[in-house]
Amino acid sequence: MNAPDPFPLLIDDFPRTPRSLRVALVSETYPPEINGVALTMERLVLGLQARQHDLQVVRPRQARSEQPAAQTGLEQVLMRSLPIPNYPQIRFGLPAKSALLRLWSLRRPDLVHIATEGPLGWSALQAARKLKLPVSTDFHTNFHAYSHHYGVGWLQKPIAAYLRKFHNTADCTLVPTVELQAQLQALGFERLLVIGRGVDTQRFHPAKRSAALRAQWGVGERDCVALFVSRLAPEKNLVLLAQAHAAMQQVQPGCKLVVVGDGPARGQLQALAPAALLCGMQTGDELATHYASADVFLFPSQTETYGNVIPEAMASGLAVLAYDYAAAAELIDSGHHGLLAPFGDAAAFIEQARQLAAQPVRAEALRRAARERAQALDWGQIAQQFESLWLRMVSTGPGSA
Repeated sequence: MNAPDPFPLLIDDFPRTPRSLRVALVSETYPPEINGVALTMERLVLGLQARQHDLQVVRPRQARSEQPAAQTGLEQVLMRSLPIPNYPQIRFGLPAKSALLRLWSLRRPDLVHIATEGPLGWSALQAARKLKLPVSTDFHTNFHAYSHHYGVGWLQKPIAAYLRKFHNTADCTLVPTVELQAQLQALGFERLLVIGRGVDTQRFHPAKRSAALRAQWGVGERDCVALFVSRLAPEKNLVLLAQAHAAMQQVQPGCKLVVVGDGPARGQLQALAPAALLCGMQTGDELATHYASADVFLFPSQTETYGNVIPEAMASGLAVLAYDYAAAAELIDSGHHGLLAPFGDAAAFIEQARQLAAQPVRAEALRRAARERAQALDWGQIAQQFESLWLRMVSTGPGSA
């Protein structure tokens, strides 16, 4: 008899019900902010709206005059906020337990889902527990791992302890990969369930490739373009990005590095790779065109909980090179859908980048296979898994996940 899988994926065939759920979703970040958590939350909301659920998004007010557009089935509640130090364009929510108790007492949600662990998230967790509401949380960001990149490595253990307390107070915590589930279990996190993430394969599509944009970049159709899409920050391993691109230029001198994103390490990257094209933040169809107009996607980061840019690059038909962990490990069969370097092995990463530049026929095969793999990552399936879990939690009550 086979032993049970110690890390089962959460894929429940929960029967469809005519009853819609009223779900309060709490997040420190949400569009129009641009980051992985904000965009993941937006896609989840859209998927749940399509399944006829009544949603309330509780988030920080991002500008003094901000008034969210009214939408059927979606209420946005804007809370007080302050700018994050060194990131004035991003704001975090202030403690708001009393306000949330009043809000949810007047119109009680069936369930509260908390995407971030900041002051607003903590207030939501405490309010939901006091009102005896079922609570699920998301683990999106390795804040405890980031501490080494900002000169405060001594905070790693206290941050991990806070995150553990936060998530263990909820009925369950959702993680995007089996690998992360095992890592967090080893740190004492409890009731961890795996739900993957999707990608918009209609928006991110090889057909968005633009000869005009490539001409702006100064490259022809046969020239190699290496793309990097990310917030520009110390934890993104920008030194290795520059080194990998330099290795590609050794075999293809015309290989161009195009960078989409912005952040505090922009100046560092300019110094490391002065010939790189820094395109700043891109969104929507413009972002999709930047993806599809490149050839290779380099992603040397070692601090992702998932890495939404990986499936976006694959859906856009790029040959992806990344470390063997997080989304890349879940989605890429190395040598077939892309290339994976052993985690932390910078020399292997650089050598594989050089091979991609030296073997354009192989890179083209990887590009086709990446697109095929990404087509199975539908956000509708992800929303259905959230719905299945939440219906079970609501039917059995708090503490039952």
